[in-house]
Amino acid sequence: MNTINVITKFKTEDECIDHLIRLRWPNGVCCIKCGGLNISEMRIAASKRKNGKYIPARRLFRCMNEGAKCFGYQFTAKAGTIFDSSHLPLKLWFMAIGLIVEAKKGMSALQVARHLGMEKSYKTVWYLCHRIREAMQEGASLLTGVVEVDETYLAPKKPRKGKPYVKKEKHDIVLGIRQRDGKLRLVPIADAKMSEIEPLLMKHISPNATLQTDKSMVYEIIGKRRFANHRMIDHIRTYVEGENHTNTVENAFSLLKRGVYGTFHKVSIKHLGRYCNEFSYRFNRRGNQAGLFNATVKGLVNGKALRFKSLIAEETSSPSGASL
Repeated sequence: MNTINVITKFKTEDECIDHLIRLRWPNGVCCIKCGGLNISEMRIAASKRKNGKYIPARRLFRCMNEGAKCFGYQFTAKAGTIFDSSHLPLKLWFMAIGLIVEAKKGMSALQVARHLGMEKSYKTVWYLCHRIREAMQEGASLLTGVVEVDETYLAPKKPRKGKPYVKKEKHDIVLGIRQRDGKLRLVPIADAKMSEIEPLLMKHISPNATLQTDKSMVYEIIGKRRFANHRMIDHIRTYVEGENHTNTVENAFSLLKRGVYGTFHKVSIKHLGRYCNEFSYRFNRRGNQAGLFNATVKGLVNGKALRFKSLIAEETSSPSGASL
């Protein structure tokens, strides 16, 4: 669903709520406490309190399951979701989702703010974008068949000529895992060591898969003791020998780098995992653009709320260990 479709389809807050209800309860609205289907709906008109505070119109659902402890409990379509803790209207949420899921190389919070007419609320839009990225999570299924693995550096390993070398504790390293004709996983790692890479390969790749890597000693050892088949390409001599290559995963790296360098310009290590999730999520669904919008909204409905305090808190774990 592109931006034009989002604007056309969701003109009012009521239309947004109707869509949210269809996605959240495809079989009919049920109580969020007991799961009962005996629900009544109430519409409360907009009003103005004596103190001058404006209360917008609301749609409330009430549990009518007699005998249940939650009988009479009232809730909204946004209750218990990430949308419930937000003061932004759903229309703005949906527009932001439409912009981000359709941006092949990503879209910065500043650009989203301009599209939404919220230039003076950059912090709000930045938080909004990260909550959308948090909903872009992949499943836990193992990759099978031929799976290519390689790592890339988002920052130069060596200083430019004439520039002093500044030693850093961490590098912006991303491990790429891509199944041929299948899904992609991009995972930030603190270092390209076996202790970082091996657990991630075991987490994402089936032991019966054919591991395809370069001739790095790290991959050679992991391949021998963890996988049934391991194929390596010597990049010193050549990059392709028939089916023996890692070009598939390296193509995905080029898209990630264009997004980071061209769109975001600078990505902190703390948030790198969330950006990697965004690119993997969008890349894996590039053939299903129509369902990408709804899949992201469902992720926001069912996912855990990302608190602003945790978003800006000091980093306490390595990029590969953080749930970003």
